[in-house]
Amino acid sequence: MSQVPAALHPKEEDIQLLLAARAHIGTQNLEPRMDRYVWRRRADGIHIINIAKTWEKLVLAARIIVTIENPADVVVLSTPQVGQRAVLKYAKFTGAQALAGRYTPGTFTNQIQSNFLEPRLLIISDPRDDSQALTESGYVNIPTIAFATTDNYVRNVDVVIPCNNRSTESLGLMFWLLAREVLRLRGQLARSQPWDIMVDLFFWRSVEEQARLAQADAQAAVQSQAQQALQSSFDAIDSAQPASGFDVGAPPSGSVADAAWAEAGGQPSEPWNQGGAPGAEGETTGGGWADSIPSPVPAGNWGAQPQF
Repeated sequence: MSQVPAALHPKEEDIQLLLAARAHIGTQNLEPRMDRYVWRRRADGIHIINIAKTWEKLVLAARIIVTIENPADVVVLSTPQVGQRAVLKYAKFTGAQALAGRYTPGTFTNQIQSNFLEPRLLIISDPRDDSQALTESGYVNIPTIAFATTDNYVRNVDVVIPCNNRSTESLGLMFWLLAREVLRLRGQLARSQPWDIMVDLFFWRSVEEQARLAQADAQAAVQSQAQQALQSSFDAIDSAQPASGFDVGAPPSGSVADAAWAEAGGQPSEPWNQGGAPGAEGETTGGGWADSIPSPVPAGNWGAQPQF
């Protein structure tokens, strides 16, 4: 950080954001011109980018951008989808012009086109995917700032910001840091206060992912409503149960039932085997119910008739 003034040194939170977004992760291939920005190579062949170099070039690019008097003379371009939302947000907060999506050949060289532009500064997200715009900027001498990873060919690039430009989080974070630094250098944002714009706004979201997240949220809401309804029914059942002194599962007591039957004008109940057997007219005979059962036939006389 010797080339950066002390006031522009990164804070611990900035380094943590770069590491969390994996902005220091390169590729297995290495372009010779990007060798100066590589810290070391891992055992699996992935090159690690030096974060100190990344921050130095980020601050240098911000200092170049603020020298442009008219912010609209800065064009920020991203052909890959991972950087399209980032360039749109960057242009919104800094006043630059954004070109998101497919680049139309001749935008910088063909004056007959309706969308012809003559920017004083060009910012691209990937020298490989934005190669047509990079080539035309070399034809008309437009200074170019590019986010590049370890395998990017950086010819015609004036300022290289080494970082991971293949990840949505990494590229969105780099544009967020660049926009914040530009606003601070312009005096629109104090360094003592944090920027109230969240970095998530610079992350690209696919339509399929948004639909999947919306579906997941809808399913979670339905499950939550079902659980609440089930819990409400359980609470209603608990509130409708009798007092705690009454056992719902116990059979009714005979004395209680007899007392209630006697109050209604009836007679107490008797055991089933104590009363007489009912006769033909519904009257009981002398014995109890057990006496009316026929005696079993002896084992030795199978053909005998039972005695009543």
